Amino acid sequence: MKVERPLITSGKLPFTFISKMSSEKVENNIECIKDTDDDIVNPWNVVSKSDTGIDYDKLIKRFGSQSIDAELLARFERVTGKPVHHLLRRGIFFSHRDFHLILNEYEAGRSFYLYTGRGPSSQSMHLGHLIPFLVCKWLQDVFDVPLVIQLTDDEKCLWKDLSLEQANKMAYENAKDIIAIGFDVAKTFIFSDLDFIGQCPQFYHNMLRIQKCVTYNQVKGIFGFTDSDVIGKISFPSIQAAPSFSSSFPFIFNDMKLPCLIPCAIDQDPYFRMTRDVAPRLGQHKPALIHSSFFPALQGAQTKMSASDPNTTIFLTDTPKQIKNKVNKHAFSGGRATIEEHRALGGNSDVDISYQYLRFFLDDDERLEQIRNDYSSGALLTGELKKILIETIQPIVGQHQERRAAITDELLKQFMAPRKLNI
Repeated sequence: MKVERPLITSGKLPFTFISKMSSEKVENNIECIKDTDDDIVNPWNVVSKSDTGIDYDKLIKRFGSQSIDAELLARFERVTGKPVHHLLRRGIFFSHRDFHLILNEYEAGRSFYLYTGRGPSSQSMHLGHLIPFLVCKWLQDVFDVPLVIQLTDDEKCLWKDLSLEQANKMAYENAKDIIAIGFDVAKTFIFSDLDFIGQCPQFYHNMLRIQKCVTYNQVKGIFGFTDSDVIGKISFPSIQAAPSFSSSFPFIFNDMKLPCLIPCAIDQDPYFRMTRDVAPRLGQHKPALIHSSFFPALQGAQTKMSASDPNTTIFLTDTPKQIKNKVNKHAFSGGRATIEEHRALGGNSDVDISYQYLRFFLDDDERLEQIRNDYSSGALLTGELKKILIETIQPIVGQHQERRAAITDELLKQFMAPRKLNI
């Protein structure tokens, strides 16, 4: 059995950054430790040292999580009687903490709930932002359980050059994108931190309980905060941790202490390792997690997606023409320099962004494998592969836009009203 390594130490360096390291202050004071050999992965910065992206096997070892392996997926299908989602089947959700315990709960007829979130830093979400929500929707349908979705507009105000009002407005715009995915309003509560926390004393109580368990030295070690960071950043981890405890939502769960499952990208894991460390001291369940890999920028795995550069990704507001132009002009190719060379040697699907995007959004396994074989053999050219991606993505974005346009202010209020959910 793999031992989960605790994040909270007596001011020592967190294991996330052990290896060959040097202390170094980096841009924006986000990270005080620089790993000179490995990828950088934390809630605010993800940097790959390889064209193929993050080394996720190494990341599992560094984070002390467990692989989502064939045995776990087979058990999921056996327990639920439902096929595994392609995002798990293809290893895009690749790591977990205690997912097997959630299956134990379901098998025993006991309930749990789902929790995920979104940091609203732009008016529109992009394709990569859909990934955890698509899996949450699927999990909600499979297990028939409630879901809470936290919009961390407070976080974005602290970390970005945004006013409270700007961040809060973006939260409500992003909520419409989330609702458009198709969540069940009877089982889903979406909340803005800026608007909700003041309405719910129990949520704030849990924040304080968590804060009392983590010292300043410990939170610096976990998140790399420095003496020049504003105090709001230092207290924020407790806000993201609090939804992990069902007692933070008494209007949903009453006095029930239910475990929760958190689908999220792997860069959010430090928050929940901290939460898992303090949970037993507070008499709470440790949250279980499933971790996704990162959705790459159009320019390749070593390029960071940026809201200030719309050509780094495909937004959910993009028109069919914009999608076509972005893919054709900016999607990094794993093809060869000439058609002749490509026909002879084939392309590299591991670095080709069009193929990588299809891994996320083309749910036909046989077709995906045929595309990979054809591209690798040289039978399929880069332009033809990009055409397949364009024809796959355009209807997904177009249908999302239609659903979003149908969302009324009244429906938005229903999703965001504190209320009893069907459990």
